[in-house]
Amino acid sequence: MHDPILDALRRGAHDEAAAAARAVLETHPDDVRAWELLASAQRAGGDHAAALDSFDRAIALAPEDASLHFQRAAALLGARDLEGAQASLARTLELDPNRFGAYIVQAELAIARGDLDEAERLATLAARLGEGHPALSTVRGMIALRRGESDRALSILSQAAQRAPDDPQLLNALAFAYIAKDHLAFAEQTLLRLLRLSPQALPSRRLLAEIVLRQGRPEDAARQIAPALEGASPSPEHLRFAGALALRLGRAGQAVAHLKRVLAATPEDVVAIDLLLRAWQALGDRDDACATLDAALATAPQVAALWQARLGVEPDAAAARALVERWLAAMPDSPAPLQARLNLELAAGAAADAEATAREIARRAPDDPRAHSQLLDLLTARDPEAAIAYLRELEAATAAGDEARRRQLQGWTAMAHENAGHHDEAVAHWARMHADWAERLVALPAWSPADAPRAARAEPAAGAPRLMFMAGLPGSGHEHVGRLLDGVVGAFRADRLGASPPRDPMQNLHTVGRLLRGETTPRAVHDEWRAQLAARGAADGALIDWLLWWDNALLDVTRAHLPHAELLMVIRDPRDMLVNWLAFGSPVPLRLGTPEEGAAWLAQGLEHVAALLEQDLQPVRVLRTDDAVNDPAALALSVGEALGVALPAPPPDLFGGRRFPAGHWRRYAGSLAGPFATLTPVAVRLGYPDH
Repeated sequence: MHDPILDALRRGAHDEAAAAARAVLETHPDDVRAWELLASAQRAGGDHAAALDSFDRAIALAPEDASLHFQRAAALLGARDLEGAQASLARTLELDPNRFGAYIVQAELAIARGDLDEAERLATLAARLGEGHPALSTVRGMIALRRGESDRALSILSQAAQRAPDDPQLLNALAFAYIAKDHLAFAEQTLLRLLRLSPQALPSRRLLAEIVLRQGRPEDAARQIAPALEGASPSPEHLRFAGALALRLGRAGQAVAHLKRVLAATPEDVVAIDLLLRAWQALGDRDDACATLDAALATAPQVAALWQARLGVEPDAAAARALVERWLAAMPDSPAPLQARLNLELAAGAAADAEATAREIARRAPDDPRAHSQLLDLLTARDPEAAIAYLRELEAATAAGDEARRRQLQGWTAMAHENAGHHDEAVAHWARMHADWAERLVALPAWSPADAPRAARAEPAAGAPRLMFMAGLPGSGHEHVGRLLDGVVGAFRADRLGASPPRDPMQNLHTVGRLLRGETTPRAVHDEWRAQLAARGAADGALIDWLLWWDNALLDVTRAHLPHAELLMVIRDPRDMLVNWLAFGSPVPLRLGTPEEGAAWLAQGLEHVAALLEQDLQPVRVLRTDDAVNDPAALALSVGEALGVALPAPPPDLFGGRRFPAGHWRRYAGSLAGPFATLTPVAVRLGYPDH
């Protein structure tokens, strides 16, 4: 009775199998096996809802059948109902505690949600039933991968693949293990084998194409992704990848064809929209861009990215204004179309209209700092006193416990007074700001004597790779130098100011004190620093190490153990450094204290730089940022000259926030007379005028 159904299922004739199952059920409505086979046919045909209904009918007739609950869990997974699948798996194990597959699927779900301890517990339970099974090895390997134990994962999975070379799940996990180790050629071969076994594994096909592309073979990548684009409805993910690849290969027309299909399926896909804009620009086809985006907006008028793209291809100012009004009508409660209107008004020089629009944006988005910031810029340009008045309004409206907003308003208010020429008020606000933040900042480290005797300099080893230590004090602009170098010069390391800094003595502001007290030695500092180089990807090659600070006590380390090291000291006029530290803080969150305390600490630190220059204690280059601190291109030239490299032209907005220009300190000659008197002697030693 069931043989015709089973035969159709074996042949992949899902509709035929379902029809045969229904024929049986017409005469035998209580046939549990027929309901089960009908559900299998429906699930294989992609109708997960109907399959679930059929499984439920079967379970109602045989509620104690663990196999039915297990298959129902699989159908729920196909429908992406993870919570329901968990419940069905739990019921499976209640009825049959020895169901190996249920433990494995539960472990896979635990891995997917990041609960690795639970996944490990379930794998242990599964091991009692199926030690050595490829599915168990897959789970163990994926747990190791998720824990960052890539060597262990590769060992587990490669050994298991030798025992079960044709297991698709195992091969998929093994490919990810190879990728984690950056063994891309091995990952490619593993995925090719997987696809020979399972040609319909489309996610694996895209992964294969991505790996081939990473190996610098875009043409091969295009060939690998092509089968995933066949059929009536390829996934948007595959089409997007193919579109980006076609664009890279200079096939803009093909890219447009792929990406239009993505846009039709997912009009909110901002990556596809951006790629389409680039492809249309390459083709010079503005008409197609306008027509396609207008059609998309007709069906998805709530997608802001579509409006922004449509505005981007509209050269006519009047037509652009009309587009913005249409956008406002479609999304009346969103600040995004208002922002677009503001941009048009600013471009047209309509200052009064721009200010009115900026006020409306700030009213609609009261918690968005950018909304208030751009209004403040407009008010400042018209009348700095109006900006101060607006800030008083914001302060009065700020809730008593909103410390984050209060701190933000402090900074804005100080800058508003700066723009208005109220220098005493600006200094008072900045000083109050630093006092309020003091507990969140790092106490200033004590300096060693700048001119103390240093260790004898050893003979530099021949052929040693280039080593440079870069440092700057607060207000010098060394963070801008770091932005120019990070990701551009391979030897440069910015990790000391990142989320995962090295754990070496150069990262510890107390190291100088420990050296002075004899709690550590220059040799130990050197050895601990060197021990971290491999983890930083700099074990054998050149290195530019961006330090948190520099103290000449570290010369005992460099002169004795790193005599070939160069120093790059980033400075500007010390009085400008103090004003910039007051106003903008520091990338190393040091506690300034009062302006007088900050000036005294800066002066001592800069005496170390002066001693380096005057006494030739170590090869040193001084990079003065005074005239280029706000100009990425000019600073790139200075940095390149200091390092002896040619840096690429940086984006004009690379630095994000501006710093006060050279000589700005003179505006504060009265307000900060005492701190400037402390800094002037070392400023003169460094080559700056005394007034």
